[in-house]
Amino acid sequence: MAKNKLALLTCVFFALATNVLFAQTVKPDALKSYNNGNYKEAIEICEQELKVNPSNMDSYTVLCWALVANKQYHEAEQRATEAYNLKSNDERLIEVLGESKYFLDKNDEALTLFQRYVSKASENAARLGRVYYYMGEIYIKQARYEHADIAITTAVKNEPLRDFWWTRLGYAREMGGHYTEAVSAYDKALSLNSLQYDATRGKVRCQAKIR
Repeated sequence: MAKNKLALLTCVFFALATNVLFAQTVKPDALKSYNNGNYKEAIEICEQELKVNPSNMDSYTVLCWALVANKQYHEAEQRATEAYNLKSNDERLIEVLGESKYFLDKNDEALTLFQRYVSKASENAARLGRVYYYMGEIYIKQARYEHADIAITTAVKNEPLRDFWWTRLGYAREMGGHYTEAVSAYDKALSLNSLQYDATRGKVRCQAKIR
């Protein structure tokens, strides 16, 4: 009986020791933290990784994504520029540097980077939809409504459930004088979100123009 108890205690001790050792050896996952919305945690992990390996492009990429998501746009631009200077052909860094500049209203620089990203990225690249959307918003600011229509149309083809993007597509078409097509985009936005007020107002404006 005593031997059985000793064996059981030995097994428990061994299991606990194994769990502790495993916990100590498992590396924090910055990408997982980022995907879970823990942006500050992701930033901290990436900064630690970059102290160990200052040329780790994966760490730089997730760091910059997290900085942008956390609205730290100046920091994102600075760190993305550091990484871009190390590896200017990494499409992930091209994209996130463009994002940081977009949110800082450096539209010409952002557009150049987005165009370069689009030329390099595969058709199913995860961030392609948002890049086309950002390009469309820049074109709207520049009153280049035909370009905005093309860009945002491509964006919603990549991510068709974005009701706000459909609203902005409607606006670009409306500003370009394509009222019937604008109503179609506004209708799609409202089918996804009946409370999309800007789409409701845009549709009313366009219907008045059509009549």
